[in-house]
Amino acid sequence: MESNQSNSLKDITCIEDIQVLVNTFYGSVRADEIIGSIFEDRIQNRWPEHLEKMYRFWQTILLDEHTYTGAPFVPHATMPIDAIHFERWVGIWHKTVDELYTGKNAAEAKWRGAKMASIFLSKIQYLDEMNMRNIY
Repeated sequence: MESNQSNSLKDITCIEDIQVLVNTFYGSVRADEIIGSIFEDRIQNRWPEHLEKMYRFWQTILLDEHTYTGAPFVPHATMPIDAIHFERWVGIWHKTVDELYTGKNAAEAKWRGAKMASIFLSKIQYLDEMNMRNIY
């Protein structure tokens, strides 16, 4: 009899959990044929800085420990991304969360990721319609 993987998983409860989640996720993103090169082109040799920022972002969102400040949409506004890229990002995010964690915060991480992707895509589509992506 196979054991159910979710029975052995725990919820996201501390910064170390977030670091594992973020590192695993971005490892998959960097290797992805659709979005990997976009992230590599944008981040280049600043991966440690980017990962640190993502730890703080998700720590603020999921653990209510306010360590992140910034405007998360701005860096995305000028990226060459559209719906297919956001769908891929959300798919990788959900898969990563599901492989590593289960529980209230894990569900929140998936919901927040999908919601952010939806909002960012909507903003990018608006900027494109108004021919305003260059304002960023």
